[in-house]
Amino acid sequence: MMTPYVDRGAMPADAEVRQHEWWIDPREYARHEARRGRRFAFVELVPACTALVVIDMVRFFVSDNPYCRGIVPNIGRIADALRAAGGTVAWVLPAAGERTPVLDEFYGPETAEAYRASGGTGPLPERLWPELVVRPGDVLVEKTAHSAFFPGRCALPGLLEERGIDTVLISGTVTNVCCESSARDAATLGLRVIMVADANAAPRDQDHNATLHTIYRSFGDVRSTSDVLKMIQAPDAVETAARDR
Repeated sequence: MMTPYVDRGAMPADAEVRQHEWWIDPREYARHEARRGRRFAFVELVPACTALVVIDMVRFFVSDNPYCRGIVPNIGRIADALRAAGGTVAWVLPAAGERTPVLDEFYGPETAEAYRASGGTGPLPERLWPELVVRPGDVLVEKTAHSAFFPGRCALPGLLEERGIDTVLISGTVTNVCCESSARDAATLGLRVIMVADANAAPRDQDHNATLHTIYRSFGDVRSTSDVLKMIQAPDAVETAARDR
């Protein structure tokens, strides 16, 4: 039997939790509706051909960001629903990359080292934020670039191709860095990209929303968790629900 998502109490009861005030400019919705006759490119998905890609949900990024803590339940809900429907959940963690002069020059040596070690140490499942649990059948990989889909820097593209995945649901943190980089490269590889607006997190609303604008305009769809769950569980109902949001 599938074990459901459970809040494992990884943070104090009084820890601040936030959700981004996300939005897409109505002019962008109208622009795509005029072009293709509908708001969203991907109105249906096949769960068995879909992967939830969870980017960098490790202590380094989640501990001090209330927006990151706020998306944990949504990631868990989508993961549970997609597994139950026969889809794939892929956890992507930052690897301990090489220390390079360029990174030292760009970030400064101290910050460059902090980012290099951001994925933590020890077994990969234990590096995830403790409320997120790897289940049998999940994919668990490291990446050595911002993007999980950049050629040669992560095993994820090949593993998803082996499973016949054609649609990726992008979630995790940071919205405007590794999540956006992954979404752009996944689109370049020909995958159907859906960025889950309330399952991604950045330090500020303006950073988060700038990425949502870019992705929706040029690379894929932007959907809420509730929309994605309807697509997984009842594909024919999602378009009506999305218009009513």
